[in-house]
Amino acid sequence: MTLAPQSASTSTKSINDPVTDPASKNMSSTLVYDIRNSRYLNITGRCTLRCQFCPKHNGSKQVHEYQLDLNHQPKAEEIIPLLGDVENFDEYVFCGYGEPTLNLDTLLTIAKEIKHRGGYVRVNTDGLGNLFHRRNILPELAVCVDALSISLNADTEQAYIEHCRPKLKNAYQSVSEFIRLAPGYIKNVQVSAIDGLEGVDIAACREFVETSGAEFKHRMLGVVG
Repeated sequence: MTLAPQSASTSTKSINDPVTDPASKNMSSTLVYDIRNSRYLNITGRCTLRCQFCPKHNGSKQVHEYQLDLNHQPKAEEIIPLLGDVENFDEYVFCGYGEPTLNLDTLLTIAKEIKHRGGYVRVNTDGLGNLFHRRNILPELAVCVDALSISLNADTEQAYIEHCRPKLKNAYQSVSEFIRLAPGYIKNVQVSAIDGLEGVDIAACREFVETSGAEFKHRMLGVVG
């Protein structure tokens, strides 16, 4: 997911420079940042989970050299001028230290603009967007999202609650259903689980994901971004 922040401007920036917002004199928000040849879009600090393994719950809001703490919830008009040339990036990824579907209108507006310019859009999500919004948001995402990366992280509800500490009831059932539904709407769906979490059966996670028609991604505890 996740240099000293620099103020956003209309001047030309290096592809590897973080793009920030000068709303606060004390702390600027990194709204756009680059890892390898992907441009990441940091659109919310809110989340539906409190994962015990997440760096932000362990004293850090940094990924690589980027500080991803936000001092406000960005709107589409703040992000769109910072997209750059789509030809310079393999993909645009909605991913920060929050759950991007919680800022859904902003996500959809930006994603549609990227698609209009010919870019490729991926959303990193905890798969709880349907539960949070109380509707199936996959048809809305399907209009402008090429790929989903969904975090599962557990093969049982007990392990999910222990490690991911969801804020919403029935979260494990909801993410499981989201994973089953997603391949029917989005062509490229990848679902991850983290090896190293106590009581999690990685083989069982893989079997569930592949049976659902998605690709499984085997992640290792402590490796971010």
